[in-house]
Amino acid sequence: MYKVLIVDDEPLAADLVQEYLETHPDFEVIDRCLDGFAALKSVQQEKPDLIFLDVQMPKLTGFDFLELLEDPPAIIFTTAFDEYAIKAFEASAVDYLLKPFSEERFGQAIAKFLAQPKFMKEAISALQKNQDHGPKDRLVVKDGARIRIIPFPELIRIEADGDYVKIVSEKGTYAKKKTLSYYEKLLPQPLFIRVHRSFLVNVDHIDRLDPYGKNDHVALLKDGSRVPVSRNGFSELREVLGL
Repeated sequence: MYKVLIVDDEPLAADLVQEYLETHPDFEVIDRCLDGFAALKSVQQEKPDLIFLDVQMPKLTGFDFLELLEDPPAIIFTTAFDEYAIKAFEASAVDYLLKPFSEERFGQAIAKFLAQPKFMKEAISALQKNQDHGPKDRLVVKDGARIRIIPFPELIRIEADGDYVKIVSEKGTYAKKKTLSYYEKLLPQPLFIRVHRSFLVNVDHIDRLDPYGKNDHVALLKDGSRVPVSRNGFSELREVLGL
């Protein structure tokens, strides 16, 4: 028996998925959630094998929700917006159902799921690496049992810290098991510049640049912290700042 979680802020859309699943006796709907926060709790408690996931939802988008999962199960997206299809398939989702979808099309998605290994380790790995591609205006991080949403203007810097990165914002500091290169590709340029091999900085939070040694510099940020700036980083900053 496959355990299914339906995540959709439109009850009628969730009803349709549940109705179509009634013709597939190997699938059991263990929960329905209207938003990503409730879905996170459900995933932790119920551990579903498959999630039918809407993209556009209040508070957290479907992709924000996936970013917070440590080990996401199989995903079938259900959405009225076709512009996310490429992003979803890059993320190795099982399928992408464009609303309104027929029962026949739904059955094709179920068949694709059944053709996959139950836990889809390779697909999940690709999902975790690709789910954040595309423009965004904030980061979503865990803070113990809480979830923090950090708008880009409040993000001060990100620094490498062993196998983790330290995300420093105006309201707190958070650790995440990602690489600095991951965030360098994710965050918009030229707002965020990799000024040093260990630091990404929000240019709007730089107060001044001081010389340090013969060829290097140090950036004094508005929160009072100091960040080393390499020669390459200084060259990029000069171009962005028009120096």
